Amino acid sequence: MCEFCAQHGEGQKWYLQAKNYSADLLSDARRRNFYTESGWNDPATLRGQSATLDADLDRLNRAPSFVRAVVRWQIVRSGKRRHYGQVVPIEDVEQIFGFVNSIVRMACICRHAAGRREQRYCYGVSISPGASFIEETTRQAGYLYGPDNGGLETLTREEALDAFREHERESLCHSVWTFITPFIGGVCNCDRADCLSMRATVNHGLPMMFRAEYVAAVDPDQCNGCRACMRGCQFGALGFSAAQKKATVESRQCFGCGVCRAFCPQDAIALRDRTSVPAAARLW
Repeated sequence: MCEFCAQHGEGQKWYLQAKNYSADLLSDARRRNFYTESGWNDPATLRGQSATLDADLDRLNRAPSFVRAVVRWQIVRSGKRRHYGQVVPIEDVEQIFGFVNSIVRMACICRHAAGRREQRYCYGVSISPGASFIEETTRQAGYLYGPDNGGLETLTREEALDAFREHERESLCHSVWTFITPFIGGVCNCDRADCLSMRATVNHGLPMMFRAEYVAAVDPDQCNGCRACMRGCQFGALGFSAAQKKATVESRQCFGCGVCRAFCPQDAIALRDRTSVPAAARLW
């Protein structure tokens, strides 16, 4: 299991612990300060962060090894305390939506920062009987309530799950995020082109999210070699054996999102517990 499961999950999956979605810190000053200090209520700040991220990481990659090690350690350490994520498959999203009381859909902050048109791929969640932490705090962000949108949408569990299934057909990877760890504020749908944290993790080797608790596996007896699954992988973990005419999974590359299953017409792909796959058991 990942370190958050040991620290914040009592030995179980940390993101399935209801206390981590608690309303106890709904008005906590640290969380609200984190929100404002991060620039999430200032679109210009967000766009600046997005524009400089890749350039900064490229410079870091060219730095001496000891400098890279120290800087990466500091960034990841800070992220794990404040805002960190984990990839989750849709069945775990379903469990999350089963015990939260509030699900609101909002414009994606990363895509907004990248200058994309409004796309509602982010979902605020809470067990609060009222509005979620995301809903309360993002009311400060003018771009969420401008003339071209209707603010935040409140969804039922069924509506949210239908939306997530549609996101899978877009090959988007689901992820759950803390706002002052371990308190969870949102579930997002990410790709490498637009998600700042995913780009840092996958493209630059600066982990800003854990891999899922799972690894994908292909049943060769079921696979017909159509390669449709390869279109759905954000992580480059799926390959194809020309000799066997079958899809393959590089378990060390796999983040365990399970999105590839939505593309397989043969139901030939399943998720296995990460700890049961020796090559990937210690990769988080």
